[in-house]
Amino acid sequence: MRISIICSNVLHPIMPYLEAWKKEQQSSSSRVQIVSESADLSSGDILFVVSCSEKITQHVRHRFRHVLVLHASDLPKGRGWSPYIWDILSGKNEIILSLIEAEDQIDTGKIWKKIRIPVPNHFLWNEINHALFQGEIGLMNWAVEHSKTVVPMEQDRNIQPTYWPKRAVQDSCLDINKTIAEQFDLLRVCDPHRYPVFFEINGQKYKLILEKFDEKTD
Repeated sequence: MRISIICSNVLHPIMPYLEAWKKEQQSSSSRVQIVSESADLSSGDILFVVSCSEKITQHVRHRFRHVLVLHASDLPKGRGWSPYIWDILSGKNEIILSLIEAEDQIDTGKIWKKIRIPVPNHFLWNEINHALFQGEIGLMNWAVEHSKTVVPMEQDRNIQPTYWPKRAVQDSCLDINKTIAEQFDLLRVCDPHRYPVFFEINGQKYKLILEKFDEKTD
């Protein structure tokens, strides 16, 4: 099987998971390529769209038998950007991960499969990432195994779609007048390397890094 993966940022934290998956697939005779731009895509059986900021045009999609998007929301709810971050900030304790077909209109494609990923209220950004990325790899394995037998389902038209905006820098800013408890979800979802949480006081910005502390080991 010829498989391609497009992930826009080569430094995205999911990349090690994708590279490991590529090795596993190639050991079972599949050919896998990972690219960061659609211009570098060839053709094949499956194209996985993972953390991709580029719209995959119909011209590119026609080169593949299946073009599948991994989207972390319970579609048709939560279309748009960083849906699982917004969900956790709104109090959710799980991620619904959807595997859907790519279409011209973003996040509207037929659904292949959904899975639930628990997110305990003590998980920090790296633990959330690990749970999510493992779920994405699991769905990719499922897609490869069931690509010839799957019966995709239309998104439920009886459910009113909702949309999340792209997160901006200011969305990671703490309110110095609120308690830690009130803002703990924001503290724990922000990647300190890519989207650090910060606060502003006395004309200056200060970055915060949150880590779990175990007195027995630290």
